This record gives sequence, C-alpha cells and structure tokens, in this order.
Amino acid sequence: MNLAERLDARAREDRPIGIALIGCGKFATMFAAQVRRQPGMRIAVVADLDPGRARANLRSAGWSEAELAALPVLTDAAEALARSDLEVMVEATGDPLAGTRHALAAIDRGLHLVMVNVEADVLCGPALARRARAAGLVYSLAYGDQPALVCELVDWARSCGFPVVAAGKGTKYLPAYHASTPDTVWEHYGISPEHAAASGMNPKMFNSFLDGTKSAIEMAAIANATGLSVPRDGLGFPPAGTGDLATVLRPREEGGRLEAKGMVEVVSCLRRDGRPVADDLRWGVYVVIEAPGTYTARCFRDYGMVTDPGGRYTSLWRPYHLIGLELGISVAGAALLGEATGTPGGWRGDVVACAKRDLAAGEILDGEGGHLVWGRLVPAARSAGEGLLPIGLAHGVRLVRPVPEGALLTFADVETPPRNEATRLRAELEPEGDG
Repeated sequence: MNLAERLDARAREDRPIGIALIGCGKFATMFAAQVRRQPGMRIAVVADLDPGRARANLRSAGWSEAELAALPVLTDAAEALARSDLEVMVEATGDPLAGTRHALAAIDRGLHLVMVNVEADVLCGPALARRARAAGLVYSLAYGDQPALVCELVDWARSCGFPVVAAGKGTKYLPAYHASTPDTVWEHYGISPEHAAASGMNPKMFNSFLDGTKSAIEMAAIANATGLSVPRDGLGFPPAGTGDLATVLRPREEGGRLEAKGMVEVVSCLRRDGRPVADDLRWGVYVVIEAPGTYTARCFRDYGMVTDPGGRYTSLWRPYHLIGLELGISVAGAALLGEATGTPGGWRGDVVACAKRDLAAGEILDGEGGHLVWGRLVPAARSAGEGLLPIGLAHGVRLVRPVPEGALLTFADVETPPRNEATRLRAELEPEGDG
C-alpha cells in the first residue's frame, strides 16, 4: 500500500485527482469532510437535484464559504461530467436507474467509476463493469461501505491460501422487521418521528436498512464481486457474536447454519426473542475461513484464534466501518493504481421484490424501503429462471394481479417497466445465470 505516497506526489505536482461527486447525501458528505484533508485529490464539481441541500451538507462538513464559492454545484449530472478536469466519478445518488445512467455517461467520458450506489450495482453492475473494463477503466465498489470491506477480507483470506467458508456483515434483525414500513420504522429503532425529522433521517432509507432489503443488496454485491454463493431462499440472519462466527457459520451438516461452504450471510445482533447478542457485530464485517490441514488448525490454536469446537474454522472481523470517511481509498486506488476495491465479475446474486402484505391488483409499488415490498436475496439463476422482479425495478409500476404476503413478485405480476438504460443492461444479464 503506497497510496499516501502517490497522493503526496500528485499534490507536489499540483495535479490532484479531479472528482465529480454525483449526489450529496450522507455518504458523500462524509467523503467531502475528509477529502479536504487528503492531498492529491479534490472534488471538482458536485451534481445534486437540490443544490441548496448539497451546499448545506458541505457546510456542515466544514467547508468554508470561500471553498463553496469556488465549487460548482449543479443540478445536471451530464453537465457536471462534461468538465475536462475529471478522472473519477463518485456515484452516490442511491437511485438505481439514475445511477446506471450516470455510470454509462462516465464510461463514455473516460472516467473511472466508484459506485457508492450499490442499488445500481446490484441491478446491472456486472454489465456496467464489463463496459468499463472494455474501455480500460476501473469500476469499483466504495471502500468504507461494507461490501468493499468484505471483498478486502475475502481477498486477504484467498491470498493467504485459506478457503473462505462464509463472509458478510452484521445488522439488527428480527423476522417481524420484514413487514416494517416508513410509518413504523422509528418505533423499531426506538426513536421518535420528531427526533428523526430533526436529525434529517429519511424514513424510507432507514426502513430499507431494517426490513432486510439493504442487507440483501449488499450481500448480492459481495457475491457478484467475489464469486461466493447466495442462499437459495434468502438470508437467514442467524444471531451470532464475534466469538460465535466460526461455530454458527459452518455448514449445516457440521452443526452450523450455512447451506454450504463459500456463502454470503448476515448475522443479527439480536436473538429471536429480542435479547441482545454478546459481542455483536452490528456495525462490522467478517470472514470465516477453514484450516486446510491439521498443522494450520494447530496454528489457529497456538496463536489464540477463536475457533469452532473442532478447531477447524476461525474468523477475522472488523467491528466498524466508517462509510464515506474511507471512500478516498477507492478514488485513489482507481486513479493511481488502476485497481478496484471490489468489482462485479459475474452475476451470481440478485435481490427481488417480496410482498410485505397481501397486495391487490392496481396497487403501485413504492420500491426499496417502502410500504409494499422488501428485497430478498436469491441466486441469479433462480431470479432469471423464474422471471422474478428485481427490487431496483419495483418502483412506480402497477400490479396487474394480486400477490399474497410473502410471495416473490415476477415480471408477470406487473405492467411492463418502462424501457431505459437499466432495463436494457439488465436484459444482458438474464441469460448469464450464476456466471
């Protein structure tokens, strides 16, 4: 790792990495707070549908009025990407359709892509990454976000010669959360709607974290980037603390909770009765590895690794992730090393819409974090074979027939989604299955 030295060299040459920041919400604002302290890179332009909000966010991140006066903040992403002083686009809108459109525009402009927008990545990221590679560009997940950090742990394990048994993250989960809506989300979090509003917390976004959708999206991104498998019927969210990872995340035939070795999974910080798990991993990421032989297993024990009862499996974890505060790693890696902090190499996992309640014909779906559907992780081959409706396209489309609670929605259940860049790229993936 010599990114700091290379960034210092860029600063000495007065040739900083020019960044187009598309979307200036929480993640992007956290990055903006740090980039002012990182030599060798600079935000050259910001595009956001609400420039006033974007400037307010930058102000809260420590930007001075003089710095803000020198920074173009536009509403048109295409205009922002047309600048000649750019090397990297950071896509942080969170909108899968807009993110896909912006990614294609960045590739056309010859810019490396850092996709904070994991929703767009899961909808059609493998096709976008393929286009970027063909153009000699980097398409990267966002360091600081959990998918890229998990990819780093998986790469570490494989580079050391350890078989990866499981990888993923922690979260707060109970089965009842799948039915949560923006109207009920704050009671599950234990805060008042007034407090949430005063803090600028978006109920739909936070509901996506709670109802299982965001966890599914992040695990699909990891599967697509690492080649790990996904459970056929969705994530199990087993309760597990850091000391339990190697025991809980073993194959079922060995007493664990995995369908098979080499899978993504999310662990819960709550037991099913609501009691907290000791030493939970709610904010962190992990990898479970296997000793390839008895000598290595003995080394696990000799050096204090926490293992399963048989001593064959152990884990490594990171308890926290710093979101946008760490994003500069991806920007610098793409521009200076030509490397991604995780990139989809195939279509292995998908996130599809699942009914939160009995749905009636004529209802209009309100997408991720909404009132009607949540996103369930399934293998890509199953999604393609059964014609399942991806969560990224389950917004603003009308149901043409009833769907019972708990059922996975199909394209046949809704009016045909409008044709756009995302649906065209998505169609490229359908024949690939788990490629």
